Amino acid sequence: MEKFSQFRDRGSGIAPFLPIPAPSAGFQLPLRFFLFFFRLPLFVFVCFAYFVVLQWLPIGSLGKKASLWCILGVPSIWWIDLQVDGVRKGSLSKQQKARLPGPGSVIASSFTSPIDAVYLAAIFDPIFTASYPNTRRVEQISLLQAILRSFAPPQVSPLPNARMVDISTLLDRYPNNPIVLFPECTTTNSRGVLPLSMSLTTVPSKTKIFPVSLRYTPVDVVTPLPGTYLSFLWTLLSSPTHGIRVRIAESVAGVGDGEVSQKSTATRSTRRSTYETEYLDSLGQNGVNGMSAEAEITLAEKGLVDQVGESLARLGRVKRVGLGVKDKKEFIRMWTKTRRTW
Repeated sequence: MEKFSQFRDRGSGIAPFLPIPAPSAGFQLPLRFFLFFFRLPLFVFVCFAYFVVLQWLPIGSLGKKASLWCILGVPSIWWIDLQVDGVRKGSLSKQQKARLPGPGSVIASSFTSPIDAVYLAAIFDPIFTASYPNTRRVEQISLLQAILRSFAPPQVSPLPNARMVDISTLLDRYPNNPIVLFPECTTTNSRGVLPLSMSLTTVPSKTKIFPVSLRYTPVDVVTPLPGTYLSFLWTLLSSPTHGIRVRIAESVAGVGDGEVSQKSTATRSTRRSTYETEYLDSLGQNGVNGMSAEAEITLAEKGLVDQVGESLARLGRVKRVGLGVKDKKEFIRMWTKTRRTW
C-alpha cells in the first residue's frame, strides 16, 4: 500500500480511506455460506417490506422503529454498549432526557457504514441530511438515501437539482424530530475523523448539538470505498453476529446567531491538531466559496467545529486527520486505476 502513502495523514499516519479486509473464514466457511443464503431472502423481505410498504403506512414512530429493528435483527446486529458522557453505566434510565438527543436537537454523527443511518433511525426517528464541504446549507434526504450515500462516491458540491435548506428551517419544519448531520461528508474506515463541514455553524445558538460515535465489532462492515454493495452484503449476512458500540458526548450549543463566548472559544482552540493546521487555518486564509475569511469564518464558528471534531475523535478513540473529501476523490481515482491494472 506504499503507493497510497500520500493518503495517510501527515501528523498521525492514519489512512482513513483504505478498506478494512475481512478476517479469513477458515473452518467457518461452510457456516458462513449457510448463514448468508439463509439470511439473504429474509433480509431482502424485511427491507422490501419496510421501504416499499411499511414506511408509507400510518404505523407511527413505534411501528417504524420496530420494523427497523427487524432489519437490524436479521443479520444479528446487536446494541452491545452505550455510554453517555457524564452518566455512569447502569444509571442512564435515571438521568434526565436532556442528556440524550431528542426533538429539536441536532445529532452530529460519525459516518462509516450504512448501518449508521438504520441504527439512528431505529433509536431516534430523526430527519436525515447530507452535508458538503463547500456550503453551510444541507440537503434533506430520506433514510434510504442516507443508506445509499454510504456506498456513493464523495461529493464536494451538491448536485444542481439538490434542494438545499438551512438547519433552522428543518428544526422549524420538524419540531418533533431530531436532525441528523454527517459532518464528515463522506464515509471513512472508522480510523480517523475527517474535517467537518461548516454546516454545523448554522445550528441556532439555543439548539443542542450531540456528537455521536458509532463503532462496530468486527470493523469489517464499514464502507470507505464506493460501490461495495456485494462485499458489504456478504460480510453483513455471513458473519454470526455484529456489535454496535455507541458513544454520545455532552451537548454543545450552536452558534447560528453568534452567541458564543470568545474567551471560551479561544480556550478550546488552544489544542492544535492536524485538522486545524491543514483545514481550519486554510479556511482562515482563503474563506469558504472564495469569500473573505472575516465574512465566512469567525472564532466562535472555528471553536464549535473544533469542539465537535474533538468529541467525535475522543468518543471513537481515534484522531482527527487533515484529509478531506477532495483527497478521497483522488484516492478512489487511484484505487480504481490500480485495480484495473491487476
